[in-house]
Order: sequence, then structure tokens, then C-alpha cells
Amino acid sequence: MRARLVLASLVALAGIGVFARTVLATPPSKVTPTEYGVGQLQSFGTSGRVGAWRAAMQVTGASDLHVLSNRIAPGGSFGWHSHPGPSFVLVKSGTATVYFGADPKCRPHRIRSGNGFVDKGLQVHAVRNEGSVDLVTVVVSFTPRGATRRIDERNPGNCRF
Repeated sequence: MRARLVLASLVALAGIGVFARTVLATPPSKVTPTEYGVGQLQSFGTSGRVGAWRAAMQVTGASDLHVLSNRIAPGGSFGWHSHPGPSFVLVKSGTATVYFGADPKCRPHRIRSGNGFVDKGLQVHAVRNEGSVDLVTVVVSFTPRGATRRIDERNPGNCRF
């Protein structure tokens, strides 16, 4: 009987944790996503080298490859979130301002049109459009097969927005 009570308590606590995470999440605002497609990949490894330039990527296990675009109106935000795998982000127009939850000083990283950045995955971050024109990004993400590409996160408390 005691084991059942302990198990029921653990299940209830897990449910409360999921509910609290959903309630405390910071959802996107003023964001219009366009998904171009999702494809399935098997394990792969690739590398390249040209002079001093080198690149390598190793993926073990079945994956989903997501290709999408996001339009974020001025004042809009993706909200605090993370991804279970890496995302390659190109800023097509406007300026993306990226904040990382692990940065106690909440320093802004501004990525201008024609530039990009790599989200390595599992990093809590927020991307905002603090400019006066639409921010448009093109994103390629790798996730474990069947995983949710975006994980809503609560505000880490180090930023004042």
C-alpha cells in the first residue's frame, strides 16, 4: 500500500511539473512560421576541408530534418525556448537579437541580415526583433526522430523582458 502511495505521489508531482512548465513558459509573440518540410534521415557523418577551413558533423540515430522560415514583426519574440538538437539560422532580413539563459548578464547578441548563427541545441535562449522592420529567418534543424523541435522554457530570470 505504501509503495502505491509513493508511486501516486511521484506521478502527481511529475504532472504538476509539466503543468507548471506550461504555465510559466514564455510563448512566441508576433511570429509567423512557414514550414517548408520535414524529412527523415538515418545516422550519418560528414566532414570537409578546404585549406584551413574544416567542418564535421556526426549524427547517430534516426533524425528529423526541419526546414522553416519565421517572420517576426517589430517587438516580437520567439519567447524562451530550447531545441533538442542543433539549428542553423540565417537572418534573411532585419536583425535578430539573441539572449542566452545561461548568461547571468543577459548580454544581447545582434545578428544582422546576411549573417547567421548556430544554436547547438539544449541551450535555453530567446530571439527577439528589437528593430523597426520585420525580422525574417531561415532555419534548418536536426532533432531526434519524432521529437518536438521547439521546447517552451520558463524565463530564466536573468533578463528584464
